[in-house]
Amino acid sequence: MYQPHVSVIGDDLWSQLCQLAPARVRPARSVLLRQGDPGTHVILLVSGSTLITLTGSHGERTLLAVRGAGELLGELAVLDNQPRTASVIAAEDCRVHIIPAPDFLAFVDRHDLQAALLRHAIARVREAETVRLEMATSAVPVRLASALGRLLQAASAGGAECLVRLTQLELSQLIGASRNAVGTALKPWREQGWLATEAAGGLIIRDITSIQSHAHAQT
Repeated sequence: MYQPHVSVIGDDLWSQLCQLAPARVRPARSVLLRQGDPGTHVILLVSGSTLITLTGSHGERTLLAVRGAGELLGELAVLDNQPRTASVIAAEDCRVHIIPAPDFLAFVDRHDLQAALLRHAIARVREAETVRLEMATSAVPVRLASALGRLLQAASAGGAECLVRLTQLELSQLIGASRNAVGTALKPWREQGWLATEAAGGLIIRDITSIQSHAHAQT
């Protein structure tokens, strides 16, 4: 199963990384990393969640993944000295540490983290392949229920209810479906009270287990 960076490198080294730069707060919807930019720094995500997006040649945007607290963002562009392959957008207010590339590379060398970061990158590729297979073979409700489950795992808040800060359009991009198909899938779950629409945008998830069971029962 995919794990955040903090689980891979350990709490002690994560804390040491955080000490390399002061904490900053970035508001929701701000661009943290931009596709095509050089890898001048990495970002440690301490709290909040982010959207990983890819912009195509005609300006179309695909939502690739959602990442939560404990993630290191933008490290591959720094490690291989290549332009960033995707953008990272704050899905909610995020607390971050921005580490300059030279400081990060020196830290990686000092603590011999190359192998751990490579294993993590491979896990991320495998996760993407699993999602891609799901998108190619599963019905929209199953894909949506699975995506909501992943979003809950990345969310910064726990408790009986959880707010997923994505619009219906962004959810459709995330699972490769039309906006109308996502609306149709959400309707019975809303009627059952398993989720609700948040006034400022997004979904309040109240019972992900029932949502996922209902989605699979319809296939």
